[in-house]
Amino acid sequence: MPDSLPFWIGGALALFWFVGAYNRLVRLRSLALQAYATLDAALVRQLEFVLARAAEADTAAPASVEPHAGVSLRAAAGQLATLLAATRLRPLDPAGIAALATALHVLLAAWQHLHPEAVVSFEADGTLSRPVPLNGVDEPGPDSTPIAWPEPSAAAEIARSQFNLAVAQYNAAIGQFPALLVAWIMQLRPAAPLR
Repeated sequence: MPDSLPFWIGGALALFWFVGAYNRLVRLRSLALQAYATLDAALVRQLEFVLARAAEADTAAPASVEPHAGVSLRAAAGQLATLLAATRLRPLDPAGIAALATALHVLLAAWQHLHPEAVVSFEADGTLSRPVPLNGVDEPGPDSTPIAWPEPSAAAEIARSQFNLAVAQYNAAIGQFPALLVAWIMQLRPAAPLR
């Protein structure tokens, strides 16, 4: 063991840096997990709204609607509920979030098929979105593309935007060079946004 003072000072500085970088990564990861909890609650409210409307549609199904549209909507809702339950265990797992995104889009497509007039599209800040221009100018990027939600509330789109922002900040922190070493040592993996 070296007895030199510069060695111990350098070791202490390296230890303090490591602990500080680890705390920052854990804090950002915690913010992403909290954002997922909010998103989960908003998606559960959307799911409850869809299931309540599906039950109403069963009793008063219009003749113009296909007879199996309600069945496919309930099946998509069941799939989303199952994936929400599975994703709660590991909310930052990219495969789980990708499966959740697919199930969400299947549910929304089934909803739009059954109720084409009853969808509301919001911007990430909760304001009503404008339709995309047909000429392709000012087309939003993949991160800012709003989703048409069944329930007329912006809560789900705001929660999705906040989750995606928290995941982007966490992934950016993990990708920076010195913190990259801490993430590798502590086995912190990048997360995936909900698209």
